[in-house]
Amino acid sequence: MNIASYFVKNSIISWMFTLILLIGGVMSFFGLGQLEDPPFTIKDAVVVTVYPGATATEVEEEVTYPIEKAIQALSYVDDIVSISTPGMSQITVTIKNTYGPDELPQIWDELRRKVGDMTSQLPPGVYTPLVNDDFGDVYGVMMMVRGDDYSYQDLLDYVDYVKRELELVPGVSKVTLEGQQQEQVFIEVSLSKLASFQIDLTLITNLLNSQNMVVDSGNIRIAGENLSLRPTGAFQSVEELGDLIIPGTSKDKLIYLKDVATIHRGFQEIPDHFVTFDQSQAINIGISFSQGVNVVEIGKAVNDKLTDIDFARPAGMTSEFMYNQPVEVDNSVRDFILNLVAAVVIVIIVLLIFMGVKSGILIGLILFLTCLGTFILMLMAEIELQRISLGALIIALGMLVDNAIVVVEGILMGRQRGQSTLEAAKSIVGQVMWPLLGATIIAITAFAPIGLSPDSTGEFAGSLFWVLLFSLTLSWVTAITLTPFFAQLFFGKEAVAQSGEEESDPYKGAFFVGYKALLDVCMRFRWVSVIAVVVTFAISIMGFGYVKQSFFPPSTTPIFLVDVWLPEGTDIRETREAIAGMEQIASKLDNVEFISSTIGKGFQRFMLTYEPQKSYAAFAQIAIRTSDFDMLDSVMSTYRKQIEAEFPQAQLKFKRLEIGPSTDAKIEARIQGSDPDVLRDIATEVMAIFNATPGTVNVRHDWRERTKFIEPKFNETQARRLGINKEDVDHTLNYAFAGLQTGLYREGTNLLPIVARLPDEERVNIESINSLLIWSPTLSVYVPMQQVINGFDVKFEDQIIQRRDRKRTLTIFADADFEYDILPAELFNKVRPQIEAIKLPPGYELEWGGEYESSGDASAALFASLPMGFMVMFLITVFLFNSIRKPLVIWCCVPLAMIGITMGLLVMGTPFGFMALLAMLSLSGMLLKNGIVLLDQINLDISEGKEPFKAVFESTVSRVRPVCMAAITTILGMLPLVTDAFFESMAAVIMFGLGVATILTLLIVPVLYTIFFSIKYRSYKEF
Repeated sequence: MNIASYFVKNSIISWMFTLILLIGGVMSFFGLGQLEDPPFTIKDAVVVTVYPGATATEVEEEVTYPIEKAIQALSYVDDIVSISTPGMSQITVTIKNTYGPDELPQIWDELRRKVGDMTSQLPPGVYTPLVNDDFGDVYGVMMMVRGDDYSYQDLLDYVDYVKRELELVPGVSKVTLEGQQQEQVFIEVSLSKLASFQIDLTLITNLLNSQNMVVDSGNIRIAGENLSLRPTGAFQSVEELGDLIIPGTSKDKLIYLKDVATIHRGFQEIPDHFVTFDQSQAINIGISFSQGVNVVEIGKAVNDKLTDIDFARPAGMTSEFMYNQPVEVDNSVRDFILNLVAAVVIVIIVLLIFMGVKSGILIGLILFLTCLGTFILMLMAEIELQRISLGALIIALGMLVDNAIVVVEGILMGRQRGQSTLEAAKSIVGQVMWPLLGATIIAITAFAPIGLSPDSTGEFAGSLFWVLLFSLTLSWVTAITLTPFFAQLFFGKEAVAQSGEEESDPYKGAFFVGYKALLDVCMRFRWVSVIAVVVTFAISIMGFGYVKQSFFPPSTTPIFLVDVWLPEGTDIRETREAIAGMEQIASKLDNVEFISSTIGKGFQRFMLTYEPQKSYAAFAQIAIRTSDFDMLDSVMSTYRKQIEAEFPQAQLKFKRLEIGPSTDAKIEARIQGSDPDVLRDIATEVMAIFNATPGTVNVRHDWRERTKFIEPKFNETQARRLGINKEDVDHTLNYAFAGLQTGLYREGTNLLPIVARLPDEERVNIESINSLLIWSPTLSVYVPMQQVINGFDVKFEDQIIQRRDRKRTLTIFADADFEYDILPAELFNKVRPQIEAIKLPPGYELEWGGEYESSGDASAALFASLPMGFMVMFLITVFLFNSIRKPLVIWCCVPLAMIGITMGLLVMGTPFGFMALLAMLSLSGMLLKNGIVLLDQINLDISEGKEPFKAVFESTVSRVRPVCMAAITTILGMLPLVTDAFFESMAAVIMFGLGVATILTLLIVPVLYTIFFSIKYRSYKEF
């Protein structure tokens, strides 16, 4: 039985199918997760290794190099990027894109084993390497807690309570704190007092190290029971530390630690990190959500929890959101749904105008049911409502009505020829069912390189393919099942009585008369038509060179960031003072909602595309939210001018939040080689080229300035006589300045470092080092440091050594000025020839990073599977027509879309980026679908015995309305995306490309068909 006939005659089945789509779709829509961006796995892990006292070079050679060598042996590693700084190695390991999120846990385990196995090769004094595979976690809620009238400990107590409560909220994966300072117990011992008692400082440090250790005391068996032994003696309070008796002192008089030391609690003198909010010191609470949840709903649950525990918040202490992903997602999804509704309304209005009221309502109903059915399949496939999936629905809207339009058009034409609605439905469905399926598969296959790409591109944009797969397949199903059923309800069962003239030619309207005349001219002068189109195509290819290039557009979230780099070697407390001044300036600007800063490293990853900066004392980042996105550029421009004038020593980088992949800079030139001096010389040349190019800002390199260090000259001969070695000198100097960690004080869940140091008044400066006392084991007395130090030298060293794939790599960064009318790609094309012309010494290489590398990687991944996709599409067309020439007729028209694409991008002033590239691929499927519908009708007419030229001409005319309607609905359905920053270029490509290509298809396909099959011309007036 014909499937159309089955659904028309079995109304219960049809209504049941309709209700499933209707009710199931509505329920599924409300059950779908909501995200701002699609889930995306950051395939990075960071290996951090501490090597106290080592220079950057020593860290590189003794720690970074052997760890890199071990990691490099892992087959799944893509890149290894390391930063060696004094006392610390940070190695970022990036896994190849072909490994998915399900494979990463096992990969991280193997990475840990590999690093753990080689730790025995590291020198003494190196801490155990830590592998952090949570580097890619996104903390979508960033809440700042502050209270100017409260102590820092009060803040810490409150946020610790909030953290524990928020961790209990279902859907919350992790809660972390940032900006908290390490509390410590300070033992301030005067060296002059120790000298008067002749007490070696080492006795005190060893005592503190051993006294509060947790040691197993064993068990004893008594009366059949095995009882643990738990001696007292552990510290119960900080004050008890003062009661320790210093061993090895006079037997006549016991000397307690409190006799020679002042003991108190405090916070780390040189913090690792500060966080501020609106010029007040704050603690940041970061909340990460579980996979697949509706973040909007979890956000409401978090707010409810905060309301429930608000009673515990001290009066005057405030909690404010620096970034609230649930709110951003809610706004984003709501805007997209409004765009989707607007697109549906536009499509239905177009259908009502061009297809009539009944036909328009019928096709609109099928479109509505198809969308609802797509929601059901999205829920089953665990695809959330997010930027890409909702954009895919809007892109699909025009194509979703294509199949229904063809079927309804066929039913209407059949009824005009005297057929009943059922007969017309059986006829048209039987005729077009398989060609429409083939055309639908081709349209889907055009997106397959995106969804089936095994790398990060497929993971990020994969939902585009799957949503189109679900929706287009469902549109074919509803077109051949529900469309005939509702057509009989809408149009009635009987045929329409028509006059003989109308029945003989239903295409007598003014539009069709004009089109026939134009088509006749094109087919009469077929070679002139082809040459004209080819020339136009060639012009469009040349014109494409004038189209701006951009990988991804910036986000429309009204937040901008300012990266601040002070001269390398700047103390973090000095950095904080500078940031306080910059915050003061920002607070006086109009249209600023809040100012938040992080000093010492970047913010937590609060957006998927945000790349946190690693730890540097001279670095800070300021986040400023404006009252409106339209005010962003104005505020950025004003702020930049003011702080550049006030802080000329600072390197500043202003940037918006990104939608696509984030890089340190839009333009990156990497120089690889072995000699730091040569690398710096080459960098100077590259930076000169950048600085001389108009529109370039933020020119800098990642090795930063060389920094000064003081080198005391150790007199080994004299020191040996006194029994003093270099380690004794190092410990004494460290004790005099920063303080020595000598143990841990246990207080519940807190472990507080015990730090021994000189009292404030005795903390020495560089001039008094010579008089600093150091213990001589030989003499058992303290002697002045000058007895083992012969003066000082001031030298310079590389504070930062960067490596990439085990090679020393210095990267020069540059960005395009947001106030200058130039895109990064244009700037890159200007500087690239000049930089590549620099003659590099043997053994030195130049490679490009930044947007150029990201765009190239994404395009390469996309094009890797593209040939197979196009081969499958071509084979389907061959199977449909059992011919080679007929598919070639259609495929020859696909490149002609470039005429419209170039025109659209130039007219709208939109840059060509990754989303525009995806749109180009999708256009091929749309155009092939239209061509298949047209050629199928030509084949049908010829098979029925029509004269070939007449069959080509009349078939083309008969397919004008469905082809044009499909194009118009798709084009107008894209209108809501024109104002969306992310989809703007895609909308321009599809609207103009499809519009121009559709016109050319209706003119050039019949022309090429007559050429390929040598069909002689006849005037259509002779038919």
